[in-house]
Amino acid sequence: MAHVRKTTQSRKTAARRTTSAKRGAVRKSARRAAPKRWSQRVTKQSDALDLKRGVFKLTSPKRIATSLKRSAEHSSRRKAGAYRSALSMLTFYINRAGKTLPKTQRTRLEKAKLELKRAFGRE
Repeated sequence: MAHVRKTTQSRKTAARRTTSAKRGAVRKSARRAAPKRWSQRVTKQSDALDLKRGVFKLTSPKRIATSLKRSAEHSSRRKAGAYRSALSMLTFYINRAGKTLPKTQRTRLEKAKLELKRAFGRE
């Protein structure tokens, strides 16, 4: 008799676990309205700059630098200087992309750093 009770109890416990696991999965997926990555949220909602959408996807390093400079100079939310804010946002994007950033885009963004220096007269 004792053996029978243990199996029925373990079945009940297993049923409870799967039910609660299903509930947890529903709750987690319902909560995920924010961007998946915190770095994505920082890029969109940062106090450093009001970035133009798709600025890091531009094909010309000069256009990237020009857009970052314009954003940095017109932003009223930045705490540091315009050059420092623009360069830190560009560096942040490069670092957070890490190994997933294609080489062509990485070289383009590294060239944009040099163009940013030129645009602010820091050569």
